Amino acid sequence: MRLCTAKEMAAVDQHAINELGVPGAVLMENAGRACCDQFEQTFGRLFPGPVLVIAGKGNNGGDGYVMARVLADRGWQVETLVLGGEAEINGDAKIMLNILNALALPVDFITDSEQLSGYFARTNWPIIVDAVFGTGLNSAVRGLQREAIRLINASAAAVFAVDIPSGVDGSSGKILGLAVDADLTVTFDCAKIGHGSRPGADCVGQLKVVDIGIPRQLRPQLSSRVRLLDEADARALLPARATGGHKGSFGHLLVVAGSPGKTGAAALAGNCAARSGCGLVTVATPAAVHDIIEVKLTEAMSCPLADQDGLLSFAARPQLQALLNGRQAVAIGPGLGQSAELARLLGWLIGHVRVPMVLDADGLNLLAGQLELLQQPDRAPLVLTPHPGEMARLCGLSVAEIEANRFECAATFAAQYNVVLLLKGARTVIAAADGRVDINATGNDGLAAGGSGDVLTGLIGGLLAQGMDAFAAASLGAWLHGRAAELIAGTSGTAGMIATDLISHLPVARHELLKGA
Repeated sequence: MRLCTAKEMAAVDQHAINELGVPGAVLMENAGRACCDQFEQTFGRLFPGPVLVIAGKGNNGGDGYVMARVLADRGWQVETLVLGGEAEINGDAKIMLNILNALALPVDFITDSEQLSGYFARTNWPIIVDAVFGTGLNSAVRGLQREAIRLINASAAAVFAVDIPSGVDGSSGKILGLAVDADLTVTFDCAKIGHGSRPGADCVGQLKVVDIGIPRQLRPQLSSRVRLLDEADARALLPARATGGHKGSFGHLLVVAGSPGKTGAAALAGNCAARSGCGLVTVATPAAVHDIIEVKLTEAMSCPLADQDGLLSFAARPQLQALLNGRQAVAIGPGLGQSAELARLLGWLIGHVRVPMVLDADGLNLLAGQLELLQQPDRAPLVLTPHPGEMARLCGLSVAEIEANRFECAATFAAQYNVVLLLKGARTVIAAADGRVDINATGNDGLAAGGSGDVLTGLIGGLLAQGMDAFAAASLGAWLHGRAAELIAGTSGTAGMIATDLISHLPVARHELLKGA
């Protein structure tokens, strides 16, 4: 699903109004009526129960006035609460408010927080329509509007958000101080980045995109290259498989991983890579743990490397150079450990590997503090897959700062360092240096278990080995990884899901995706 910025959508609206001559009031009427249709599809079982429309002073409030009028005309018991004085309402919103007043429908104007609190204390509504702020909001919510959002969230009402939950930044998903927690959000013409990217996405509830009559002809092109990755998008990424192919046709992945006490991470990455569809997998690991790794691997091959105190040594370079011959991709990091020797070895690998790489876990921790390694002009394509803690170390920010602004953090880092950056978590963000961003919507809390990231590393590495470009491999890997978790949850729930469970379900998820065409 295509996502755009609030600025882009505003430009489309203004083009329709100023260049094509579509009256803004017509678009507002269409928006309000489309919202009413979706409202009744979702909440029709409560008809003709009471509904409170809380409207702001701008065009989002105008959409709310249309909803109040149309729902009342259809038999609902509607009250409208305006956050501001009547004289503050202008433009198309004023037209819609005047119609409400002409019909003598109940409208109250609230100008202070004490008055607002008293209003909420007197009555409970089963449904509240949030028409306070739209996608144009770009500063922190304060004062009366913030108190309204607080009271909406504290109520027991089901919440319908017009365009976007008030308080969510439409262009990034950032929470601008406080945001409405909606059950259903109806947006217009195109979904916005704030609908798809956390933390704002957590406030959206069910999302519906409706047509409000903006002509497709002669409209500005949306330049945003952001998607909420859906099934059709993921299917288009699937690499082709030659029916007459052999194991050499589908790529050979080298996994550099493991250390004492962390052989499981290396095995998970290797075993998952074998399930990714690539033809061959070799796991290179410190000699001290090689025998343990051999027991945990069946389909994947293994190779012992020079080590020091159980961790890979800088002296392993000649062995790694030999192993790189004939490999189509490299995965580095699961269970690797940390040492000065390893940090030097990572620098050597980034400078010498000429095939696509995916870097995770301890590989990322070794990279933090020497990001200049990423600035080498002839470096191979690189996928970084940090969780928020690892991302915080890479960026020098706090985890809270990362989580509050996931979209911009990922996109900015990818562009600055010319990498594909996959920021893990609910609504994983995959960003490329050229401005493409995919937001993954598959997955569940079952993925919050040790080792699931190692599985993802092996999966992305295996897709890279099959010839996929770095951004496509990361996006498809995230989608399949999440979908495998959903398949498991469908039969056994999420509690107790372990990383090993994911591996056997990945081919099922891929086959399901292929057959859905």
